[in-house]
Amino acid sequence: MTTMSKDAALAHKLGVRDSIADMPPSPIREVSLVGAGVPGVTAFWFGEPDVSTPKFICDAAAKALSEGKTFYNPNRGIPELRQALVEYQSKLYGRPIDPERITVTASGINAIILSMEILVDPGDEVICVTPLWPNISAGIEIMGGAVKRFSLDFAGDKWTLDIGKLIAAIGPKTRAVVVNSPSNPTGWMMNSADQKTLLEHCRKHGVWIVADEVYARLAYGRKAAPSFVEHAEPEDRVLVINSFSKPWAMTGWRVGWITHPLGFGKTLETVTEYNMSCATTFAQWGAIAALKGGEAFIAESVARYQANRDVVYQRLAGNSRVRIGLPDGAFYAFFAVDGIKDSLAVAKDIVRTAKVGLAPGIAFGPESQGFLRMCYASEPGRLGAALDRLEDFIGKL
Repeated sequence: MTTMSKDAALAHKLGVRDSIADMPPSPIREVSLVGAGVPGVTAFWFGEPDVSTPKFICDAAAKALSEGKTFYNPNRGIPELRQALVEYQSKLYGRPIDPERITVTASGINAIILSMEILVDPGDEVICVTPLWPNISAGIEIMGGAVKRFSLDFAGDKWTLDIGKLIAAIGPKTRAVVVNSPSNPTGWMMNSADQKTLLEHCRKHGVWIVADEVYARLAYGRKAAPSFVEHAEPEDRVLVINSFSKPWAMTGWRVGWITHPLGFGKTLETVTEYNMSCATTFAQWGAIAALKGGEAFIAESVARYQANRDVVYQRLAGNSRVRIGLPDGAFYAFFAVDGIKDSLAVAKDIVRTAKVGLAPGIAFGPESQGFLRMCYASEPGRLGAALDRLEDFIGKL
């Protein structure tokens, strides 16, 4: 009996719900736990920059703390942040956003879980465009939903979506379609025409769209990735999930937001109350500072990530045993290595022998077995040294 099955057996014995007791741990966390005991490991397994939050954002939160802004706040966020989000999105996407369509959440994943709590009944089918960050599909399964995976195509150096096949996969049992763009882990980015096509179909059939757009500002060659915010009308069944974590290097702050239909805010208010009451008060004042003064930081970050992307792509694409797509957004290299049959075992081996921490492809779904993910939001020298060791490891496989 494996350690995991012993854990599941104990959970069942304690009376834990079956869907939770049988849920495996995150393979990404598994690798990180192995790496925690290995000295000198360079970690690229989690999706976060290697720089701290900009000082002006920290100063705003510290000021809020010093002013005693430490009490509960409205379930949907402080009015000042919701207004700042209205102004930010209206300017970014060139269309007015009603303040009643904005709700602040305690992180992007919190926004996703709240969405699934509201939308998914046991047995509901949710189509997910994959490969996909595992926390999203887990959130559906926790609610008893059935995840129907729809894989992107991967050929040459490009991930692509067959929008016609995705539309055809939507059936009478489909409650929602989940799209993450720019994608974690592939870096694929959904184009505006496909967003319109999907929205028109879902609108006609009463199917929800849950759009995870937390990497929207990390788009190469443009100010922002195409967004469903640009197309959705106030009454459309579209939930656009966003977060302060990635663009403003605020991963530990846990503040996000949802752009949703008019009239949906009351439901979110109620569900938020019964989950965590509200997002952290003083952190929201830091978020306001990020929105109002963070454009230069985003531009500098994207330029750094793009330079890193090009280096990682050139080096790995030059290896005859590696297949890799050129990311359009986010900050991940997602690549397949010939000969890898168990990406979790190989990722653990890479940690122990090459001292490089990567996320195993299996974490993002069965279609990604044989792949590995590297977060390249890192200092170039640190990244280059890790690539040297990784290439040596691949050469010895």
